[in-house]
Amino acid sequence: MLFDLSGPYDVCLSDQSTWKAVLPGTLDENRIGGPDEENLSTRLTRVCTYEGPAAFSRIFDAEVPEGRLFLEVERARKLSLEIDGTPVAPVNPVTLSSASVFEVTGVLKKGSRITFISDNSYPGWPHDNIVYSSAATDETQTNWNGLLGYIRLRSEEQNFIERVRVYPERIADGSFQLDVQVDLDLAEPYEGMLKISSPVLEEKAVKVDLEAGRHTCVFSALPVKKEAAAWDEYEGHLQTLTVSMDHGGCREATFGLRTFAGNEEGRLALNGRVLFIRSEANCCEFPEIGHGPMTVTEWKKVLLTYKSYGINCMRFHSHCPSEAAFYAADELGMLMQPELSHWNPRTAFESDEARDYYFTEALAIVKELANHPSFVMLTFGNELWAGDLGHARMHELLHMLQEYDATRLYADGSNVHYGQIGCDPESDFYASQKYFGMDLRGTFGGPGISGFINEEYPSAMHNYSDTMEELRKTYKKPVFSFEVGQFEVLPDFDELAQFQGVRRPVNLEIVRQRVEEKGLAPRWKEYVEATGEVSLLSYKAEIEAVLRTPEMSGISLLGLQDFTGQGTALVGMLNSHLQSKPFDFARPEHFHEFFNDVVPLALLPKYTYTEKEAPVIPVAVANYGKGDLSEAISYELLAEGKIIAEGSWKADCPQGRLSQAGEIRLQGIGAGRYDLVLHFDQYQNRYPLWIYPEQDVNVPENVHVARTLDEAAQKVLAEGGRVFLCPPADKNVLPHSIRNQFTTDFWSVGTFKAQEGGMSFLIDKDHPAFKNFPTENHSNWQWWAMSNGLGIIVPDRLQSIVIQMDSYAYLRSMTALFEARVGEGKLMFCSMGLLENTQDPEVRALLNSLFAYMSGEEFRPAQELSVEEILQLFA
Repeated sequence: MLFDLSGPYDVCLSDQSTWKAVLPGTLDENRIGGPDEENLSTRLTRVCTYEGPAAFSRIFDAEVPEGRLFLEVERARKLSLEIDGTPVAPVNPVTLSSASVFEVTGVLKKGSRITFISDNSYPGWPHDNIVYSSAATDETQTNWNGLLGYIRLRSEEQNFIERVRVYPERIADGSFQLDVQVDLDLAEPYEGMLKISSPVLEEKAVKVDLEAGRHTCVFSALPVKKEAAAWDEYEGHLQTLTVSMDHGGCREATFGLRTFAGNEEGRLALNGRVLFIRSEANCCEFPEIGHGPMTVTEWKKVLLTYKSYGINCMRFHSHCPSEAAFYAADELGMLMQPELSHWNPRTAFESDEARDYYFTEALAIVKELANHPSFVMLTFGNELWAGDLGHARMHELLHMLQEYDATRLYADGSNVHYGQIGCDPESDFYASQKYFGMDLRGTFGGPGISGFINEEYPSAMHNYSDTMEELRKTYKKPVFSFEVGQFEVLPDFDELAQFQGVRRPVNLEIVRQRVEEKGLAPRWKEYVEATGEVSLLSYKAEIEAVLRTPEMSGISLLGLQDFTGQGTALVGMLNSHLQSKPFDFARPEHFHEFFNDVVPLALLPKYTYTEKEAPVIPVAVANYGKGDLSEAISYELLAEGKIIAEGSWKADCPQGRLSQAGEIRLQGIGAGRYDLVLHFDQYQNRYPLWIYPEQDVNVPENVHVARTLDEAAQKVLAEGGRVFLCPPADKNVLPHSIRNQFTTDFWSVGTFKAQEGGMSFLIDKDHPAFKNFPTENHSNWQWWAMSNGLGIIVPDRLQSIVIQMDSYAYLRSMTALFEARVGEGKLMFCSMGLLENTQDPEVRALLNSLFAYMSGEEFRPAQELSVEEILQLFA
């Protein structure tokens, strides 16, 4: 029997101040605590903040039920209990990730004062590891204090079933058997029957004779009826099982029939079928409440939002969500990877308090969530780093969990040592950004933004097979990439009105004020959209590189949701409120095209061609759906929505494989901008293509090309001539500049301060200079070579044809291409290094388009600059 204890409580803080609060809830939600830091620019600001013990008390004014009594709180911080001032020990060790249970039999009386003491300073626990993690950091959910979820009194018989844990195993013929563990809490000796019944089992009964105390009875290898439906991806088939005692009531368990393991090829397999993980890192950003949701309804909404973008697995970065998240995932067929509340990039597990706490938390998670089929993996924290002692303790914990519950997989951490020491041989899988010095993802922050997207001429061919070949020499278990993406998008200020809860967006309000002061507000949405489009392109490149690597088991993103801290890392297709941003780039169907269980892939050698080339484009299909596919592949080549070429053929694509599935030959296609669209079964994917005239760079007679504004160039301008000023993309030549890259910033310049801040191009796509160079208003692959030039810092008033956008941390006015009247003459200035890259057809095409414009009557720059102002760019 359960008695709800939610409602009003008296609150006393460490300074002896007293308050009133309604529970479940946090101090923040009850507006209790002091002010946060002032003028925070790196994260959201808490309305109220408090760290330390908080006592929540109330009088129990009801009649005390008969039987054994337990007070339970679903979620708190380090929790203790006093009844009328007398401490009550917990039944099980308390952790952040599990319910706290206290037996109060014979202690609780009508009129007793119940006092829960929740302490978010974590005395005796590894404080710094916890508050750095997503379980308690103010960068995301906050280091809240309070009581969440259920707060209740539970009454039981003298002898009762505490918990039933069901562990499925798939046997050779494809059917299942169950191991069932029954935890008994006996106040008296018990001699009687334990009976197991379920629609998927034959009834089982055994006689037990047990002394008083806590016991676990194990029923092994119970055969499951063959017609029972397995739990699977997208298919939340759930089963029930009841265990009853002669004199102690019964307990029901809901579970799923599934296996999750690495197969003989080192691939992840769900029910024996090869699975490709499409994961997202959730860092517990819920800015209105400052903590994770506590109800199944809320979590279903969250998971369905992610699912709409193609996610099939949620990684909970350095925290474990409430059990409601797993109930929701069970019903939806979503996979879940929680982590311990642990982020220590120096000395993980090396202190005794860390070792003791994290061993306790890990066992509590595995025990409490045992029956959730969605719970498939557990890691010991984010980006852990340790010496020999720490790694020895990780191995001890791995072995303990692997023996305790073999139905899920465990790893020493996510991106341990940032991949610098390779794979841990004891871990069941490896999730990292690198294997030693070899890449497993396409973008990295640093002094510059490294990785293949910014360093290799663009194609749709890159994969990580070289890395996997080296890794497989010593490690044969599943591998997937870690925190892929992190492409920053400029902030959409429309979201600011939604912050009505426990956090305030002071960081974003500061940015908005600076945007308005710079005069950028009228065009700001164009900036947001242009950065978002490049982010989408970059995510597609990252994801498809892994899909083209058949040895890998998946990819884990960071992230689809804006991150509200760490310098304010607005990397999402979704805003911090988990809503799709109101732009075309953020529509989930666009992302889901290339982030799906079946994806047709065009293996483009490059994106730009000349008319004399006849592109041969191999086609592959990554099939990680439910079965083999033998279907027609078709393609369409579209120009402004009209079909220019098309074709189809049949392809056999086995499940769990990357299959080569034919090729496309494009011949006789004239110059233009095209979309290549692939169709396979119900799936489609698309790629941009550019075909340019076969041409050399043709400088018109009336255009003077200069590398610097020397005397000759100045003379041409003074005489009313036309000058194309295209200096080398060299900071020694143009010191007031930054080095560009194709992608937007990595994560945030607040975290990766060595970045220069470039956020890609905003292009005046309708400018007549681009008459022979089709372009969108944002960078696309035909701008890649130009993106490796310089962004020149210029006065705010300068009008550009191509704006080099800047991080919101700086908001410098920068240009890559502008025109101006200079004296009697006309100038086009370019800092994209075009004259050094004329081997690329798109560069030649852009130069010729610019020259054609400059040589004609349309070249009439509106703005006027002096020779001295131009020379200042070189000074």
